[in-house]
Amino acid sequence: MAVRIGFIGVGGIAEHHINTLKKVEHAQITAVFDINQTRSKEVAETYGAKSYESTEQLIDSGEIDALFICTPPFSRSGIEEAAARKGIHLLSEKPVGLHMEEVKIKEQIIRESGIIHSSGYCLRYQDIVAKAKAYLADKQIDLVLSYRLGDMPGVRWWRMMEQSGGQLVEQSTHQLDLIRYLAGEFKEVHAIHEQRSIQKIDPEATAYDVGTVSFVLESGAIGNITSSCLAKYVGRGGVEFYGQDFFLSIDGMTLRIKDDNQDLTEVSEVDFYYEQDKAFVEAVRTNQPSLVLCDYSDAAVTLAVTLAANESAAAGKSITL
Repeated sequence: MAVRIGFIGVGGIAEHHINTLKKVEHAQITAVFDINQTRSKEVAETYGAKSYESTEQLIDSGEIDALFICTPPFSRSGIEEAAARKGIHLLSEKPVGLHMEEVKIKEQIIRESGIIHSSGYCLRYQDIVAKAKAYLADKQIDLVLSYRLGDMPGVRWWRMMEQSGGQLVEQSTHQLDLIRYLAGEFKEVHAIHEQRSIQKIDPEATAYDVGTVSFVLESGAIGNITSSCLAKYVGRGGVEFYGQDFFLSIDGMTLRIKDDNQDLTEVSEVDFYYEQDKAFVEAVRTNQPSLVLCDYSDAAVTLAVTLAANESAAAGKSITL
């Protein structure tokens, strides 16, 4: 049975998903909508889908079993709720919103609808992450260090705090989500966000360009996650875990584990976008929600931590979750 898939928002990340889904058995792209109708029609023609003129028209079309939501986080009003009420399964790209009150309402409607729901936390699907999770299961983690460094995305909304939420919410959320997945829940955050050079690039920018968050986990482990969008000469994203008897790091696609018995370095051999999209399609096709490694509810928890960090930076004090 083919799973008929629609897309709302057909920018770069959506097209990456579409090309990935072309390799996934049982996946069929049938419908697309973008506020840029020229782009919507181009994508529809390229991939053999139908372009719709509104989100409502697409959701009401009867032509989709599942929906990928790939709009920026500031333009998600009513989409998930409408789809869930129609029984349409959802994969919502990260971040799933910018306001926890709205996301909690969406999450309850999604959960109560009984649909399969997933989110865009693709790094969980790496083979090396599965190995890291198994290794860390019985370890006491004492310290976590994480980073996301790179250049600034070219879209202007990303530079506006009220539209993107800033780098931690929009990008470094991947690393923060890995910390949650591998080391447990966050208890307290204290963030510092500053504008150093971003207004030289865009005088009206409201987002920060350097930021750091110190945190305490429920386990008692402490850590830090540092972000910058000014690092145009280097691109790095990783998480390091330290314990009394081990070291483990995931640096991009490379896993390293060192302890008294081994010094292992392993490079991931999978396309994590493919693994994520395949898992979602199979979950829908076979009604097995357990195939999804990060559902909407889980993504909402990651969002809550990143928004708490924004609150901390604005208030200049620690925030307890």
